[in-house]
Order: sequence, then C-alpha cells, then structure tokens
Amino acid sequence: MKTSGNTILITGGGSGIGRELALRFNALGNTIIIAGRRMETLEETIAGQPNMYAMVVDVEDPTAITAFAERVVAEHPNLNVLINNAGIMRREDLSSTRDLSDAEQTIVANLLGPIRLTNALTDHLVSQPEAAIVNVSSGLAFVPLSGTPTYNATKAAIHSYTISLREQLKGKVELIELAPPAVQTELTPGQSAREGYMPLNDYIEEVMTLFSQQPTPKEILVEKVNFLRWAEREGRFDQAVEILSKM
Repeated sequence: MKTSGNTILITGGGSGIGRELALRFNALGNTIIIAGRRMETLEETIAGQPNMYAMVVDVEDPTAITAFAERVVAEHPNLNVLINNAGIMRREDLSSTRDLSDAEQTIVANLLGPIRLTNALTDHLVSQPEAAIVNVSSGLAFVPLSGTPTYNATKAAIHSYTISLREQLKGKVELIELAPPAVQTELTPGQSAREGYMPLNDYIEEVMTLFSQQPTPKEILVEKVNFLRWAEREGRFDQAVEILSKM
C-alpha cells in the first residue's frame, strides 16, 4: 500500500485509533474521508485540516451502508483505500441465561458492518489503481479475553475473513490486517487512562512506521501485540488465556 496520494475512507474516524490514523495519513498527503454516527465528533477531527471530509453512516444499518457507499463514490471517485475500523466492545457474563442484545449488536457492528461496507465498495475498489482494504482486528482475535467473548469472536472472524478476501482479490486489491493490542482509547469506559495499556500516540507511531515498509506487511503488528498473535504457535496459548482472564 502506498502511503501518499490515496483517497482513504476510515470508519470510526472520529475518535481513538481511527482518528489518529486519519490525521497521520492526511499529513502524508492523502485525501481522507472519515465516517461515523455523529457529525459533531467527525467535524472536530477534520477542523482546520486540508483534504479531510466527514460523512455520517450507521454501520449497523445495511440500507444506510448501501446508500453511503453510493454517495462516497459519487463525491470521491478516486477512493482507493478502505479502512474498516469502527467497532464496539462490551463485557458479557456467560454464567447464566442473559439478554443477548449486546452480543447481537457487537456482531452487527464488528463483523456484518465491515462485510457489508466492503461488499458495497468492492466493484469500485477493484477498478482503482493501487487499491487496498485495511481491516482492523485485535490481539484478542488470537487469544480471547474471557470477559468480552463476542468481541473476541468477531475479531477472530475478521482475521479469517481478511485472509479469504486477500486470496479472492489477489492482484486487484491489497488486503492488510491491523491487529492492535490493548491501547489507551475510549473503546471501553476509562480505557484511555488504564495502566498497562499502550499509549495511543506510541501505538500510532509504531503503526505508521510499519505502514511505511515496502512491501506493506500483510499484518500490521506492533511489538506489544506479538505476545497474543504468536501465543499458539509458540506453545503459550493456555498461559496467555489465563493471564488475560486475570486482568
């Protein structure tokens, strides 16, 4: 993936990792469209920045995604990079029968949303030169945190889906997986100040260094996520599950 001269769409671009990716890629000479639910938050991100645009989309609404994709292509016909970053994380207690609304909403937002948006933009992207799709998964795709079971499952699914998509779009669209460790963002309440989590700025600095490599790695893995990414291969999986469960 080239790092400048792109037109990049980033979902969940109004906060956290999405916001920082938007600002960093914009500074490298890319046109950026950030998408999310609240225009107020998006406008705060793009304020004073050249070649940055904000568009509202509900990634949980399939009809809205189709309409959004048509609009973004019409307004930004040079769109050649999609970063599926939007997502939610909810804690769940599996020890008794419960209301499944959190689990269902997590699946829609974290898995069906990226699948639907990618599908809506595939015909356009395959027609663009140097096109790429970046899917944001998580270190928890590889070792689950027991308190967030559906979140982990959706990220494991995104990892698998990305591999299949990479094979089917080979030679047409580059597929990259971005798998963060625990980062200080507001993905969950209070997480931005949680001790032991990777500071957001440090994470983005390392990520942008990896994106600058040629060729771009298929998986963007900062050093801190390797404990989870390679736990099974290195015979540490059960140990890693136990460590996470105590967090």
